Amino acid sequence: MIQNEVANDCRIKWERIRQAMQSEGADACLLSTGLNLYYMTGRIFSGWLYLAVDADPICFVKRPVGIEGDRLRYVRKPEQIADLLSDFGLPRPTKLLLEADEITHSDYERLLAALSPSATGNASAIMRASRMIKTPWEIGQFRISAERHALTYAAIPECFREGMTDLEFQYEIERRMRLNGSLGIFRAFGDMDIFMGSILAGDNAQEPSPYDFALGGAGASPSIPIGASGLKLVSGMSVMVDMAGNYTAYMTDMTRTFAVGKLPQLAYDMHQAAINILQELEIRLRPGAACSELYKIAARMAEKARMTDYFMGAKQQAAFVGHGIGLHINEPPVISPRSKDELHPGCVIALEPKFVLPSVGALGIEDSYVITDAGAERLTQVERDLKALA
Repeated sequence: MIQNEVANDCRIKWERIRQAMQSEGADACLLSTGLNLYYMTGRIFSGWLYLAVDADPICFVKRPVGIEGDRLRYVRKPEQIADLLSDFGLPRPTKLLLEADEITHSDYERLLAALSPSATGNASAIMRASRMIKTPWEIGQFRISAERHALTYAAIPECFREGMTDLEFQYEIERRMRLNGSLGIFRAFGDMDIFMGSILAGDNAQEPSPYDFALGGAGASPSIPIGASGLKLVSGMSVMVDMAGNYTAYMTDMTRTFAVGKLPQLAYDMHQAAINILQELEIRLRPGAACSELYKIAARMAEKARMTDYFMGAKQQAAFVGHGIGLHINEPPVISPRSKDELHPGCVIALEPKFVLPSVGALGIEDSYVITDAGAERLTQVERDLKALA
């Protein structure tokens, strides 16, 4: 069932998961969430993927019809899986890993009853750890996404009209995103929703959000409390554009800031401080770099600039300055003060030093990078200066 172009890539991933399973003392894992199935097979289906530590995966499919493959069986319910394992010469698992962080409690209990392992573990943790290191094929997908992302951002000034609201501005950017090939889906790990990205203008940039994104915003509805709120864009206001790079399944992340009219000098100073932080961190993005130390460097630079009270928020401050990206926009590693993560070749991360200046708005920048043996390769190639919209 795996497409030829990703078959070799999938084998690299299977081997990674097998090694992680061995370190957990597990003999199998069972996956059912869409992105983990995509990661392992190159497609999403309704059903389960069973990976034994010493065999290729088996797909147990409910929907759609018409998928073919030697290691595939159609099923109606998970209770059929245990008996079908014998078709492939596999015993029932002794220690089985399930996606404990992602599936419902009832599904978890049903799968345990269906396969009756003597021990269990968390497949979600090993999947996220394995997905942190991207394969060459995945990195190629990021490059495609970054190129199309840049095309959209180059057209942002054309989206602005005097008198429009932040939502109207976002609609125009979203249109260009779709014309440039955006898939229209912004996926985040955890209970967080956002539609194609965020526009933060004026004092809406101060509004706290329950979601663990870098900055907040009231949003257009209490049901999605993040981002643009319908605020009219007026002179003296900054507009931060953090719209998704979802032009392949692998998302790049990029932020650029714009000015409506003339801003106070402190706003330009803050934006330059963000660029300075980004440039300092860029040269330190090397294998073995401790993510906690990268955060501390950023925080010290904000303190030296006397901007600590505005760093990563004003009313509510984010406790990170960067994060991994991939099939989810928020993957490990996390660049935060208590992070235990280190950078490795194949990590793809976003750095986003940002400030919020009350009565003006958000100032700052974000770029995406792939970590190589030699350092960091910047993926999002767009000018970083604070551009005027009018």
